[in-house]
Amino acid sequence: MVVVEDDRMLLVRRGHEPRKGMWAVPGGKVRTGETLRGAAVREAREETGLVVEIGAVAWVGEDMSDARHIVLIDFLAVPVGGQLAPGDDADEVVWVPVSEARSLPLTPTMHELLDSLGL
Repeated sequence: MVVVEDDRMLLVRRGHEPRKGMWAVPGGKVRTGETLRGAAVREAREETGLVVEIGAVAWVGEDMSDARHIVLIDFLAVPVGGQLAPGDDADEVVWVPVSEARSLPLTPTMHELLDSLGL
């Protein structure tokens, strides 16, 4: 999900494969019986410690390799509670100035997301 506030973007450093050590927006898998928006709220809480309110779809993309095909659906989100802290499969979670986001080692799809958002 895309959380932008005061010209800063919430990013997590991935703690597990795929793309361990790279930076991306918070996200994860949808559990059986869970809605996409429900999964986004849960993943935000698990990875960042924040409670978010989910808005519109911001971007849809794909991450493909010989071993996997992952469909990515990122929603816009606004923090409404909680306390920022890495958890679950995130090694670190930070607010990064939007203008500096591309200076981090980002997952390949993050560049597509930033391009689509005009950031």
